Amino acid sequence: MSASVGVLLQSDVVEAVTRDAAPPVVLTSKPNLWKPDDFAREQIRGLVRRVFFSGEAQPVRHVVFCAAEPQIDITRICDRVARALAEETQSQVALMGRSEETEDVLPANADSQELSSIKSAFNQLASNLWYVRRNGLSECGNGFGTAIHWLCCLKQLRQEFEYVVIEGPAAGVSSEAALLGQMTDGLILVLGAHRTRKATAQKIKQTLQGAQSRILGTVLSERRFPIPESIYNRL
Repeated sequence: MSASVGVLLQSDVVEAVTRDAAPPVVLTSKPNLWKPDDFAREQIRGLVRRVFFSGEAQPVRHVVFCAAEPQIDITRICDRVARALAEETQSQVALMGRSEETEDVLPANADSQELSSIKSAFNQLASNLWYVRRNGLSECGNGFGTAIHWLCCLKQLRQEFEYVVIEGPAAGVSSEAALLGQMTDGLILVLGAHRTRKATAQKIKQTLQGAQSRILGTVLSERRFPIPESIYNRL
């Protein structure tokens, strides 16, 4: 089976968990050739365009991604979203991650001798993309994860970056996710396609809405299509 990422924006969280995935329609340079990586890339690109460049009156520039459960790894999804966003705009983009591990990191100060404080302190991933460690903004002091801490962090990030992608905590076990959903332009919930249960997703959705967190949409992680790749290639 082929694994990929499915994007469901402005959709019901419960339906996202329970609905079976239909065979996708994929346009590639070779007709009738099913490529999971290409499909995932197009899904991420579509997510970025629909979230950040939808043309709504209220622009979306600072978004937090939260897994429904701690077992769901969202680091790679956040990395892909930030890189795709940086490709879609010439504006400065920050990826705030929970881990210090990133791919294809450029040395700090790689492209400019006049970088601001945050940019000079962290790693540059692309010409307009920086990786900022979640615990790296020492000026925000103690109270890590509290409202005061995040107010300080977000203020600094907004001063230097037009767009910010935040890898947040698991929404099902942390009230911090709801807090971030209030303080940013919105939250995207990452569900395990074959892991997150209907009752769990429904409870998380109700909790976030009760806290007045703006849910921008959902992403299905670990999605697997019911037809093997070899069959898709023959269709």
